Amino acid sequence: MKRVLAILMLIVAMAAMPVAAYASGEEGELNPQEIIFEHLGDAYGWEVPFSHEHRIPLPIIVNDNSGSWHLFSSARVSGGESFTDDGVTYKIAASGDYEGKVVQVLADGSEYRPCDISITKDVCALFIASLLVLWMAFALVRFYKKKGMKAPRRGLGAAEMLVDFIYSGVLKDSLKEKAPKYAGYLLTVFFLIFFMNLLGLIVIFPGGANLTGNIAVTLVLAVCTFLITNIKGNKHYWKDIFWPDVPLWLKFPLPIMPLIEVFGMFTKPAALCIRLFANMMGGHMIVMVLTLLIFIFAKFGAAVLSATTLVSMAFSLFMLLLDVLISFIQAYVFTMLSTLFISLAVCGGEEEKKVGLTEN
Repeated sequence: MKRVLAILMLIVAMAAMPVAAYASGEEGELNPQEIIFEHLGDAYGWEVPFSHEHRIPLPIIVNDNSGSWHLFSSARVSGGESFTDDGVTYKIAASGDYEGKVVQVLADGSEYRPCDISITKDVCALFIASLLVLWMAFALVRFYKKKGMKAPRRGLGAAEMLVDFIYSGVLKDSLKEKAPKYAGYLLTVFFLIFFMNLLGLIVIFPGGANLTGNIAVTLVLAVCTFLITNIKGNKHYWKDIFWPDVPLWLKFPLPIMPLIEVFGMFTKPAALCIRLFANMMGGHMIVMVLTLLIFIFAKFGAAVLSATTLVSMAFSLFMLLLDVLISFIQAYVFTMLSTLFISLAVCGGEEEKKVGLTEN
């Protein structure tokens, strides 16, 4: 417990690093909104502890207005600097519609937003989370090939426990004999979200990227569930949408219930997307706000600063402990709801068929 508390206190202290870097900037000015949104947003570099100006550079890959591709380090355009590659000038826009994005500076001084497939902080963090999921999966496979049915220990034992918990407690209960068919996708989604959530709690490399607080990431995951649900949906599923078992006047001549069911097809994945995004972004914002209180109240004197620091650190520690639990809960809820939506689409009507066969 002492080691765990020490690690958590270290994480809380690290959470104050970006804020401290801002506070020690120009004239000691502190802009809470800028700090929070920069932490939650994407970037072309990875923050270095105790420094806001210096970042770990990442590759920028863009296609200019003439169709040529350019590859260069983000360090060349950091700090508002411009970089010229083969006669094409690039910079990171400081304001306007493309603020914070790489733009091409044209001959007349105007800015052009090129096709941008750069490896940003969020993209790099997504690669890291995916590699962790693959490493865990292949490590379990290698263990069972060598050890047979012996139970793994330590980290692999915890991973096996989670696999069994999700497969037996969620997938098998809902999908029955079809569970193995969809287990690959659903288990991958669970561990990917879980690892992304945990990495987001670490404020230094390889963590610090708020992936599940990025609505683009949660939207893609929700769209994957939407596609599987509707592509694999059986006849009973589509019948319940376009001709549900309700009184005739609710579906003809005005298709009231069919319209509601079609609308529900899109609200289900939307709920998956918004729930995960809002919960994880909210947790990060609370920790950042609690940390900012230390620097906001610093101007009121040493006594107020000491009391605020103690309270802020205590609540930040509590929120981080809660975020670790929420990281698991949100991954579990997303997987459980995805399993439920898929089971309703692929297993619906099977009970009616069994009853019909029994009667015959």
